[in-house]
Amino acid sequence: MNASEESESQKNGNGVNLEENLPQDETKQPKPANRIYVGKHPVMSYCMSAQIQLAQTGEVVLKARGMVISRAVDVAEIVTKRLGDNAYVIKNVKIDTELVGYEGDQRPISTMEIILGKRD
Repeated sequence: MNASEESESQKNGNGVNLEENLPQDETKQPKPANRIYVGKHPVMSYCMSAQIQLAQTGEVVLKARGMVISRAVDVAEIVTKRLGDNAYVIKNVKIDTELVGYEGDQRPISTMEIILGKRD
C-alpha cells in the first residue's frame, strides 16, 4: 500500500481523518486474531473467514454494529447450521450499546458479539 492509499484508508467517506482526534495509544490497538468485524461485504465471505478461523483456533468472535447486526446473525446461522457438518455451535451472544461520534455529536449505536466455537 503506498502513502496515498494509506492516507485514504484512514479517512471516512467525507474525507475526514478518523485517527487525528484519537490519542496515540488508541490508534495502534492490535486486532485480536480470532475476531471478525462484520460489515457490508457479502455474507459468504464472512462465513468462509469464520470457517478458516474456527479450523485454526477453534473459536471465533463475530462483531457487528448498527444495521449489519442482522448480517452477523446470518453468518452465525450459516456457519452453525449449513457449513461444517454441524461441528460448530453458538457459545455466547453479547449485546451492548456504544456511543460513537465526537464530544458534541455522540449517538448510541447497538453492537452485538456472537462467539462461535467447536461443538464439545
